[in-house]
Amino acid sequence: MGRVTDFVFLGPLLGDEGQALLAELRDHDPAQELALATRLRREHPAELVSAALGQARLRQRAVAKFGAEDAYRMYFTPNGVEQSTRASVAAYRAARFTELGVRSVADLCCGNGGDAIALARAGISVLAVDRDPLTAEVARANAAALGLDGLVEVRCADVADVDTSGYDALFVDPARRGGRGRIFDPEAYSPPLSWAIGAARTARYAALKVAPGIPHEAVPEAAEAEWISDHGDVKEAVLWFGTGTGARRATLLPAGAGLTGRGLPDPAVRKVGRFLYEPDGAVIRAHLVAEAAEDLDGGLIDETIAYITADELRPTPYATAYEITDELPFNLKRLKALLRERQVGHLTVKKRGSAVEPEEVRRKVKPSGPNAATVFLTRVAGAPTMLIGRPAG
Repeated sequence: MGRVTDFVFLGPLLGDEGQALLAELRDHDPAQELALATRLRREHPAELVSAALGQARLRQRAVAKFGAEDAYRMYFTPNGVEQSTRASVAAYRAARFTELGVRSVADLCCGNGGDAIALARAGISVLAVDRDPLTAEVARANAAALGLDGLVEVRCADVADVDTSGYDALFVDPARRGGRGRIFDPEAYSPPLSWAIGAARTARYAALKVAPGIPHEAVPEAAEAEWISDHGDVKEAVLWFGTGTGARRATLLPAGAGLTGRGLPDPAVRKVGRFLYEPDGAVIRAHLVAEAAEDLDGGLIDETIAYITADELRPTPYATAYEITDELPFNLKRLKALLRERQVGHLTVKKRGSAVEPEEVRRKVKPSGPNAATVFLTRVAGAPTMLIGRPAG
């Protein structure tokens, strides 16, 4: 017998019986769902129990993006959880809109309403539009659950049919998932990126959320392209219109540090120095490794590898620094002997430009002992190399 599926059946969940079920299921163990469902169906309608279990599971998944306080008050669809913006990123973007003087935003393809909620909390009036009736109903319920329905109007409509001329700005978050998973071709988004760009050009300000792997050549010259990471994980890219033609920016949350492109050539390749810097993923995606290297007075270890080397330790929010103790040609037997000699039992393995998987390295070298080290599997001037070190500072 299979596990209970995610079943979205919103209306009855908003009533007293549904709310009581959701409260009871807040901390339920998904591994015990079948037994739990059997017990609950003795006291509640089967459809309501299935809907409550599915919604409880979606809320548990949503905690990572929205935090427990909001997630356990909100409602979700399965696709909505997957595609929702992390709350910290949505709040940052809403703050950018307020800095531009924006007081009203048309949120097109609003999904479960996460971005509309962040905009409303920033004091912005929002028209949230989605063509799927259930998704629009969920977004409406979320605005009400969080006390923001006075600032958020939800409309079920095709975004192409909505008049947005009365709004200060547009935010468009096209669907980037289909029946077969993630969609990588921007023209296969729903709506296509070309449509979203056309809509953005009609507004004073606009922000288009796109996948962080968007090719740079697909970014319009009129747009500012911003890559955003949160706690080191790249979350999204945003194409801004009305904020700066052709700018490239990497923004690192939660600190909010921002690195802007200066049109620098690729850094020179240098011999490995005392320190190795691993740039944040947003810096790499934004093609701003040269700017980070210049700030560090550093160079690259290989022309194709985004590791920066330098002889001095400098504080930077854009990269993590490591002190390098050893540089060896790639040889796992030699690595195993060195780690045994130094009694390294806590081993972090990082790779860039190497086909060897970190788990394979750990399995073969069998680290043991009280000490810690970091191993970088990479290339130095084209040669497969192992760099051994530890976090600097």
